Amino acid sequence: MIRIGILGDIGSGKSHIAKKFGYPVFNADDTVSKIYKNNRKCYLKIRKILPNHIKSFPVKKDQLLKAILVNYKNIKKIIKIVHPEVRASMNIFLKKNKNKKAVILDIPLFLENKMNKKKDILIFINARKKEIDKRLKKRPNYNIEIIKQLKKLQLPLEIKKKYAHFIIKNNFNNKYVEKSVKELVKKILLND
Repeated sequence: MIRIGILGDIGSGKSHIAKKFGYPVFNADDTVSKIYKNNRKCYLKIRKILPNHIKSFPVKKDQLLKAILVNYKNIKKIIKIVHPEVRASMNIFLKKNKNKKAVILDIPLFLENKMNKKKDILIFINARKKEIDKRLKKRPNYNIEIIKQLKKLQLPLEIKKKYAHFIIKNNFNNKYVEKSVKELVKKILLND
């Protein structure tokens, strides 16, 4: 099985492009949402460290955002609890899809949390900052301070780009992106 890791900036279109490959996608952001919604054990741990903010199950994102805005160190506390659950979910996903030709790993802290393997094919999604900012502002719960804090957790984009085997330019034009992904899949499968 070929493991393809998607790298890029927050709002660069990683999840959108990941779906275009036509292979099973592990989306860490969706997994985190499910953990907040369904994992009572995780909720109890988060409530224990953030008793003034987390009041009820399921964990609500707006309560987490308030906890982070009050003290940015809370983001690392939350990650410490949630990350092992994400890793466990990823391992289940990989086992379930072990007979597939390829899988796509859409994980924002893929390199930072050392979830990558030596043989993984890394693809960097390159998008213009102006476009990214415009898209981010449309998101519900958009908060520039939270985004700045999340970016501090990530490796600089230039380093991610250096690690990447391929770069896809995302100009947010569906036809262009689909064509780029198709060409890239051919290259990857030929080298396998």
